[in-house]
Amino acid sequence: MTQHWSAPSASGPVHSTVPVPGSKSITNRVLVLAALADGPSTVHAPLRSRDTVLMAAALSSLGVNFADREDGGWDVVPGLLRGPADVDCGLAGTVMRFLPPAAALAEGEIRFDGDPHARLRPMATVLGALRSLGADIDGDALPFTLHGTGSLPGGEVTIDASGSSQFVSGLLLSAARYDKGVTVRHDGKPVPSLPHIDMTVQTLRSVGVRVETDANVWHVEPGTIAARTWHVEPDLSNATVFLAAAAVTGGEVTIPHWPAETTQPGDSVRGILERMGCTVSVSERGLTVQGPAKLSGLDIDLRDESELTPTVAALAALAEGQTIIRGVAHIRGHETDRIAALVNEINALGGNASETEDGLIINPVPLHGGVWKAYADHRMATAGAIIGLLVPGVEVDDIGSTTKTIPDFPGMWNAMLGGGA
Repeated sequence: MTQHWSAPSASGPVHSTVPVPGSKSITNRVLVLAALADGPSTVHAPLRSRDTVLMAAALSSLGVNFADREDGGWDVVPGLLRGPADVDCGLAGTVMRFLPPAAALAEGEIRFDGDPHARLRPMATVLGALRSLGADIDGDALPFTLHGTGSLPGGEVTIDASGSSQFVSGLLLSAARYDKGVTVRHDGKPVPSLPHIDMTVQTLRSVGVRVETDANVWHVEPGTIAARTWHVEPDLSNATVFLAAAAVTGGEVTIPHWPAETTQPGDSVRGILERMGCTVSVSERGLTVQGPAKLSGLDIDLRDESELTPTVAALAALAEGQTIIRGVAHIRGHETDRIAALVNEINALGGNASETEDGLIINPVPLHGGVWKAYADHRMATAGAIIGLLVPGVEVDDIGSTTKTIPDFPGMWNAMLGGGA
């Protein structure tokens, strides 16, 4: 069910401290590793959103035990993976790309499906790779069925991962449990969002998995995955939306517990906002952004942090001067074609945006209110909320899509505008 929402306008500069829930990317990587570990694990401060709940439910259906903790975390006890099972991927790329390599270790039939648009998302690369490694799979996109035998030979595979870094991460996460491990070679255009692969490698190494990397080659040795206690970082990509509120209103927003070191691509927002005229500082309070009197446009390549494209595009539509976003052709295969969607929605509000082969160009002009379509895409929905801060009458047609990564975005947004901590 879609949920229409009138995006509130800011009455003045926004001043707030906004605690942000855990990282979706880290949470779903941790859940897969905890499910395949050699003993029980504890996960503190995970994100509890649609994508992560779908991951936990999928792993539970395969025999992994999840126990809720009073602090909002999970105790995870691995089990003997087995079907039959039905996996609902929703619209979560991490579920549809990370779960099949893990499910290939199960015994029995595992059926995968998801939301209608999920059936359009690229899957042939990871499914073809799994077949090369010994898996028996019917289909090249959702819905598909995996026929598990309880193990997978593994070995070497060459793929074109230019469509998504998740193709590489999905294969690496479960590779230590394959008989021969896995060597993944990329052959194609540059891999987007490389920091997400770095995140996967770092997470694997933290549980004792031996990973070797070279240019476009990743090798995981077979072996055990150690159980451990996890503490999930705040989701920095989600945090950027709230920092954007300070940027466009000339206010000040602080995100507590910003990590000193991280592999999350969202950390790059610091440099992006500085280039647009913001003042960015880190203290014991967290990361603080102070917005300028007026934002400046910029020319930027977002290949490695492409998930920030909707936020940057929303900022650009409210800035002074042209913005060119490059290097993000692959986001046409995300929850929706984000390039086309951003251009359509900015122009529907009277803007001047155009598509390029690998991004978009935004020339700021005065905007007016109207319906901002989310396309069932959480980051499209939050981009509409940002524009609504300065443009009265913006209505996001599906704010419910934000539950994919933020459990209560409207509540957090309203609390921020009210100055709530």
